[in-house]
Amino acid sequence: MANGSGPNGAGANGAEARAAVPAAVRTAPPRTVCAATAADGAGAPDGAPRGMDWDRAVELIEAADEVCLACHIAPDGDALGSMLALAQALHALGKRCLASFGEPFAVPAILRFLPGQEFLVEPARMPAAPALMISLDAAGQARLGSLAEAAGRAGALIVIDHHASNVGFGGVRLVDPDAAATAVLVEELIQRLGVPLDGDIAQGLYAGLASDTGSFKYPCTTPEVHDLAGRLLAAGVRPDEVSRELWDRAPFGYLQVLAGALSRARLERDAADGRGLVWTTIARFDREARDVPYDQLEGVIDQLRRTDEAEVAVVLKENDRGEWYVSTRAKGAVDVGRACVELGGGGHRTAAAFTMGGEPAWIIDRLRAALRGPDRPDEQTDE
Repeated sequence: MANGSGPNGAGANGAEARAAVPAAVRTAPPRTVCAATAADGAGAPDGAPRGMDWDRAVELIEAADEVCLACHIAPDGDALGSMLALAQALHALGKRCLASFGEPFAVPAILRFLPGQEFLVEPARMPAAPALMISLDAAGQARLGSLAEAAGRAGALIVIDHHASNVGFGGVRLVDPDAAATAVLVEELIQRLGVPLDGDIAQGLYAGLASDTGSFKYPCTTPEVHDLAGRLLAAGVRPDEVSRELWDRAPFGYLQVLAGALSRARLERDAADGRGLVWTTIARFDREARDVPYDQLEGVIDQLRRTDEAEVAVVLKENDRGEWYVSTRAKGAVDVGRACVELGGGGHRTAAAFTMGGEPAWIIDRLRAALRGPDRPDEQTDE
């Protein structure tokens, strides 16, 4: 931690932290991130983005002594990076802060470089009914796993999210489906709280931003995204180091698992309304035989999505419970988010996922049907 204080001990109080920020910054009009498309606009002033109650969120946080943070289960770079960045900012305001996510409670190997993990506690150590809770990067309360009940009992629940599939839970919503990452919204909140960026806070935000833009390759990468990335780099982030941790390292066994997955890949040119589907599977045995943790498999789909003949890429990964986590990616012409919501999951137009039990061929049948246009008749398959 940059300030040298313990994670939940005495730090700078809110007044001291805000006094350290130049008056011009504190009194400047808040920067607009994106025009929200969330349905809820209750309480928002005229002209403000719907569903973005910044003033109420800041009011609740400033009045709180303790803030509990929760992100979705099996956190990715945006979920965990955003949560740890916010935890550090709240600590700079003198708040006691607890951060967690539902079981299995284990930080993915590729995210263990993130600063702020001293604020993480096991889900069982979170209050059963926190006075103030903030949910990050979760489209629905159920995505909080074992922390969903605590969220339901919270005196106040702030929801920070950017998924178009967000179901509208929580009393105070900072939900913007047009934001490239939850990290974008967290940076806005940190700015409104008057906490200056330091290298550790910026690193978590940059990890979230880079993760959900596919290292700035996805269509959500806008001039504003690059502006934010520039501010984070100016705060001390080393992009080469973050990229190495997120994408450019893996145990040797991963290469063998990847080779097996690629050898099993199937191309269906007529699927996805004739735009093409490429898919493969990674069974639990495949990775256990080579001592590769489940959380090391994220990069496999990036290899599949390079296929010129397929608009949609899919990887089915068997977790430790015998369920299949189905990751999907599209290049822009097909809405995989809609298909995954139909199958019980969620995500974005070009990147989404769902979890399902059963045989992979049966799961692919269901996904193939969901990927058809709403007015297309059922098609015969060769399986």
